[in-house]
Amino acid sequence: MTENAQAMVNADGERNETSRPTVFSDQRTIQAPLFDFPPDLIPNERLKMDGLDFLGRLPEATIPVAFLDPQYRGLLEKLKYGNEGEQRGKRRALLEQMSEATIGQFIRGIDRALLPSGHLFLWIDKFHLCQGFRDWLNGTRLDVVDLITWDKETFGMGYRTRRRAEYCIVLQKEPRRAKGVWKVHTIADIFEGKADRKAHPHAKPVQLQGDLMEAVSNEGDIVIDPAAGSYSVLEAALQRGRTFLGCDIVG
Repeated sequence: MTENAQAMVNADGERNETSRPTVFSDQRTIQAPLFDFPPDLIPNERLKMDGLDFLGRLPEATIPVAFLDPQYRGLLEKLKYGNEGEQRGKRRALLEQMSEATIGQFIRGIDRALLPSGHLFLWIDKFHLCQGFRDWLNGTRLDVVDLITWDKETFGMGYRTRRRAEYCIVLQKEPRRAKGVWKVHTIADIFEGKADRKAHPHAKPVQLQGDLMEAVSNEGDIVIDPAAGSYSVLEAALQRGRTFLGCDIVG
């Protein structure tokens, strides 16, 4: 019997469940380093800036958590509904679109800024989930560690099934581990709730994003979003005592 196995057996030969090694912990041992903000990167503000320029101004390996909700039209261009921008999704159609190459640039910029074992929460739709998004991760030290389904409680378009969900891919930078990094273990992998789409066509649920940033950061830590859109991540950060740093091309 190994030393670890012996530690899990008490004097009566019964298993000691409390001594069993576990990946679960409510303690976060990683500490994000302090750094001076560049003059034009004002925390907790809605900055009008190109996201790639924003990422290039961040120091390397300093940020514990990032969110990215890329603006793409993969599904809509594939299906060619014909009324995009006329009836359904009019505001969405007016937004500047990101190419696949641009999304990859954003993710590489985030990877550079994340500290070791830092997290990126990447929002995608069913089309990109099924078609694959691995190419976006080329040249990074990020890998998929989890997936959360957001049931929006509203119906979207679809030739066959009607789209009702979006997906949050949980990516972690090497080294990939949970213990000492992820400290909240009550988050379900299905989240139900509406977002305020009146404010922005790509608004995301503030509560879920707040839960996620709380799981992988400490109070006062910096949370970045280089394509902030509705700034729901800013709202979540302020609610959870985090420092938001982010921008959008339209401010």
